[in-house]
Amino acid sequence: MTAIDPSYYLKNQAQSSPSSQLGKDEFLQILMTQLQNQDPLNPMDDKEFISQMATFSSLEQMMNMSNSMEMLVQNQMVSPVIQYSHLIGKEVSYYQIDEETGEVAEPKEIVDSVVRSISQNQGYAVIELENGTKIYTDEILKISDLTEEHEEPDDGE
Repeated sequence: MTAIDPSYYLKNQAQSSPSSQLGKDEFLQILMTQLQNQDPLNPMDDKEFISQMATFSSLEQMMNMSNSMEMLVQNQMVSPVIQYSHLIGKEVSYYQIDEETGEVAEPKEIVDSVVRSISQNQGYAVIELENGTKIYTDEILKISDLTEEHEEPDDGE
């Protein structure tokens, strides 16, 4: 009979690193060890066992809530480029910006232009327009679909 060298199959086993935090798996493992090693002549009190099970249930619910909150935060952190990509090809209206001051030009004049692309600058979406202007999303006054705005009126012919 040939002996199998354990080094062949032990190398492929995933090794876990010890954690300083106790999770639900560790809590359940401690509880099961406690039940297996209890004194048969003096078993664990029912009230204590129920209390530990309630603590385990509470821990599991808190971990599920924590995971849900993490997923919510991840969903809220969608890139501004993706968030505003639906504007590409739409016509937007905005107040004319004075190139020297960066403020709204006086008298206020509304300009229309088609969105060509969306970029990102310091976490904010920058809308790049067909007329060469770049504006932020909070400067948009109106969004129009080009097919609705620029259709020729039907003369009945």
